[in-house]
Amino acid sequence: MVISCRNSISEFWAESYSAKLWVGCRVSKKRQKMDYFYGPGRNHLFVPGPVNIPEEVIRAMNRNNEDYRAPPIPALTKNLLEDVKKIFKSTSGTPFIIPTTGTGAWESALTNTLSPRDRIVSFLIGQFSLLWIDQQQRLNFDVDVIESEWGQGANLDVLASKLAADSAHTIKAVCIVHNETATGVTNNLATVRKILDHYQHPALFLVDGVSSICALDFRMDEWGIDVALTGSQKALSMPTGMGIVCASPKALEASQTAKSIRVFFDWKDYLKFYKLGTYWPYTPSIQLLYGLRTALDLIFLEGLDNVIARHSRLGKATRLAVEAWGLKNCTQKEEWYSDTVTAVLVPPYIDSSAIVKRGWQRYNLSLGLGLNKVAGKVFRIGHLGNLNELQLLGCLAGVEMVLKDVGYPVKLGSGVAAACAFLQNTTPLIASRI
Repeated sequence: MVISCRNSISEFWAESYSAKLWVGCRVSKKRQKMDYFYGPGRNHLFVPGPVNIPEEVIRAMNRNNEDYRAPPIPALTKNLLEDVKKIFKSTSGTPFIIPTTGTGAWESALTNTLSPRDRIVSFLIGQFSLLWIDQQQRLNFDVDVIESEWGQGANLDVLASKLAADSAHTIKAVCIVHNETATGVTNNLATVRKILDHYQHPALFLVDGVSSICALDFRMDEWGIDVALTGSQKALSMPTGMGIVCASPKALEASQTAKSIRVFFDWKDYLKFYKLGTYWPYTPSIQLLYGLRTALDLIFLEGLDNVIARHSRLGKATRLAVEAWGLKNCTQKEEWYSDTVTAVLVPPYIDSSAIVKRGWQRYNLSLGLGLNKVAGKVFRIGHLGNLNELQLLGCLAGVEMVLKDVGYPVKLGSGVAAACAFLQNTTPLIASRI
């Protein structure tokens, strides 16, 4: 079976599974009932989400169901709502913990603050910003798209010109993906706020922080962000299933007059139950709530700023390894480099999907596929969440072997050595063990 590099992710894996015939992956029907495709040891999960789940979080979630109306769950939820604001670096925001994915959190942010046909400025820089724009259009907003080449950041000069020309304030919101995981590009949110303030423009500032919050510097209050959102399966290092949204007072005020239809994602229902002290308009996942409690505890134990610094080290180490391999970063300028994912460009004679496939087949290593415009051209190394230096080095060693397998003339040990040299000089002692 030949898999085209242009296939979607779902097609890629669906074809592989339905055919049951990747080279070296023939398995009996009995074996399939036990596991998809068994591999010895642990899977080395280095996609940019979902990420590795710490054992502490897994143990916290290993519990029976509870009555969510009984006293323990409202008490737990109240505590979580206070603590979850800290990951946004907000004291004035109102958080909503929604049983959904980041896509649902997108919809929550849009429909609670805007009305049909409202004009939005939105940046298209990769696959996930593309998907959010698609959602905005399908929700019947008038989307003014600012498109950049994939591998570049948001064109903020065009934003400035649009705001300068909008004396009637027809633009109701500026929407931006903080960290585009398809290309490994991080946008400068502080500059977006400066531009809005310079033109004294009242547009809402909505930010997708799915692959940045709890990993990259994020300051909701300081940067005047009106709605920020993330997902549990990224830097929080939990299973998929929670969309976490934080709304500024300005966003809550906008929700009072927003005319978009919403039911499941309606903030008013949440706020009603917040006042009642029961917190949930419908049944939450008890297990995910306990998992979130432990995930936050681990982040606070390490210290959020230390978590961000760790991601900065791991991102730099990965980029040094890529450079040592003689390959290029998909991200075109250093100012846009992401500390949670690195998209690696491959030579034209190599299909990057073959790298992903080979890593999974031979070394139990999961890397991210190239998506859409960069399908077949890049593979992605995710380095976010509850992850340490030695785990990353194991991944980099695996990538080197895969590159050798697919015919790229890498010098084995080159990238690992470059990353080791950097990490050995920059990794601090573990704070709790000093």
